[in-house]
Amino acid sequence: MAVSFSLSPEQRRLVAIARRFAEEELRPLADEVRAEPDPLRRALLARPTFEKAVGAGFLKGLIPVPFGGTAGSGVDAAILVEEWAAQSPDFVISMAGPLIALMPVYQVGTPEQIRRFVAPFLADSGAPVAAMAFSEPDGSVNFDAPPPAEGIRTTAVLDGDQWVVNGRKQWASHLPGWDGDGPDVMTIVCRTPGGVSLVVAEREHLAGHIEVEEYLDLPGLTGCLTARIALHDVRVPRENLLGAEGQGGELTRNAFFASGASIGTFATAAMRQAFAVAHRFATTQTRGGGVPIIAHQSVADVFADAKGRIEAVRLLSWRALDAVLSGDPAGPELALHSKVFGSETAVDVINDLVKVVGVTAYDRAFPLVRHLNEALAYPVIEGSNIGLRRRQLQAMLAAPGYDPLAASGLA
Repeated sequence: MAVSFSLSPEQRRLVAIARRFAEEELRPLADEVRAEPDPLRRALLARPTFEKAVGAGFLKGLIPVPFGGTAGSGVDAAILVEEWAAQSPDFVISMAGPLIALMPVYQVGTPEQIRRFVAPFLADSGAPVAAMAFSEPDGSVNFDAPPPAEGIRTTAVLDGDQWVVNGRKQWASHLPGWDGDGPDVMTIVCRTPGGVSLVVAEREHLAGHIEVEEYLDLPGLTGCLTARIALHDVRVPRENLLGAEGQGGELTRNAFFASGASIGTFATAAMRQAFAVAHRFATTQTRGGGVPIIAHQSVADVFADAKGRIEAVRLLSWRALDAVLSGDPAGPELALHSKVFGSETAVDVINDLVKVVGVTAYDRAFPLVRHLNEALAYPVIEGSNIGLRRRQLQAMLAAPGYDPLAASGLA
């Protein structure tokens, strides 16, 4: 396929549709979220907008065509993520639960599992949500460490034809669902007698067996429904095991490549918005001098560097997400670069823009620091850069036969 850096007419239409929804629906929602102090009430504000997005077919757009959805290329997905995350990244994270939770289903699910677990997200109405129950309160970087190390503490034990799941989970959006009885689908990373495994619990199995220990009050991404929960004797049919026992480590890592790639696009959205705010300030404010501050070379240099880095992260993240979703062998490495380089670049770029604006940026009423608060989350969510993502890159770089040109397509 020829390399092209131009959007097709269909993709330009997607930009227009996604931007219109973001401006008409997500911008007002983001304003409401910022005004609500309670973390649970904040998160629940999103439900009516979520239902509108489902009704408009956007949720189906996260499900690949072979599994009944309408998802196009990774570039299409990146367009949608950037346009929506520019107004409300927390909304996008909440809605994108199936992107992670269903990835192992697509990879190793039986036809019956695929039909059953994907069905809720092909709906034309309602607000179905999914969660990948991976992280635990005490940390999960070493989740697949073998005994006697602790690793994953959540357990699933067979009792007849059912898995009985007990444990505590944290961080994944919508672990409690909208009402505390769980999401429509929860893919649970747990320890079975055969090792780290994945078991899928449906809402009917979760209801009445989830204890919400705390709704977390985050400094950024404040509209995400983020909680620490305990699972008490969740009974799941034996046939809801994905793949084989002990396959959970591999499946979990694979599930997070798409979300890792998308973090570069979230980072692009945050930088894009921060740049617009700071640029408007720099071209209109003299700060007591005779010319707008962008006329000063030191200020203009910051903007020039920032814009170049924004464009670089955008192209990398689009390429990474497209590679992952198309099954390109370059996908895993590009996803890791998108996650690490994209997230850390966003923090640096927005912090530089804050310094250009000066102390005015430190006022909550000035719309700049909130983008820094969002960006600060990106190096640590979806697998922390230091604890996990750089370790994955290290393993790739150290692997026998590693070709530095392979990910670029020039090998």
